[in-house]
Amino acid sequence: MVNTQPLAGKVALITGSTSGIGLATAHVLAEQGINLALHGLLNDSDGEVLTKQFSDKYDINVYFSNADLRDAKAIELLINDATSALGNIDILINNAGIQHTERAEKFPVEKWSDIIAINLSAAFHTIQQSLPAMQKNNWGRIINIASVHGLVGSVNKSAYCAAKHGIVGLTKVVALENAEQNITVNAICPGWVDTPLIKQQIVDIAEREALSFEQAQYNLVTAKQPLPEMMKPQQIGEFILFLCSDSARAITGSSLPMDGAWTAQ
Repeated sequence: MVNTQPLAGKVALITGSTSGIGLATAHVLAEQGINLALHGLLNDSDGEVLTKQFSDKYDINVYFSNADLRDAKAIELLINDATSALGNIDILINNAGIQHTERAEKFPVEKWSDIIAINLSAAFHTIQQSLPAMQKNNWGRIINIASVHGLVGSVNKSAYCAAKHGIVGLTKVVALENAEQNITVNAICPGWVDTPLIKQQIVDIAEREALSFEQAQYNLVTAKQPLPEMMKPQQIGEFILFLCSDSARAITGSSLPMDGAWTAQ
């Protein structure tokens, strides 16, 4: 018989998994019987509710943390506690990220520091803490959610672009260092993704320019990418699932655009 859930029983840590891409990915992986360490900005009681929702729906083991990813010690505690609760981390998905836009000469120093810490340094720390167990088990999957801005620049996004370009470089190095140990490391570089944050941007544009929501969305998306639609977060989750499979064993060290041909131009 064909095993329809070959990853069942694996443990995945997904940072920033209480909304958007992270939450959608959590549902995709949970459907495959993968145990989950969820992470996000929820308080402890709301985190417990989310944990119970996943464990009840999918019959998997679930752990939740609201660790501050700006703090390397908090990340170390997150990895240790998740491992104690679920077992060694087999799949690491660095998804958490924040954004702030401003010209470089006006960019607030504290915003720069937070964006670099959460969008880049946190991924280094989670990788460093997770790799020894993956190396010992001779199996691991690390997927870093970069961005199209890890491949190209945009005005007013100096910190975000710096961090995402850094994620692409980090991905390449860790992939090279672990290529012989059945550990793959890849970066996904999405373009426009249908998330609540983007929806609010569209609402603001529509109000400012007296446009319908649909026209404002079309104008926003096609200003950068030829494909006139945003991706659904679940699509990224499904791509992540593929990268965790044996079929994707030879894909490592790659920066993989999901950007509607944004970077093809």
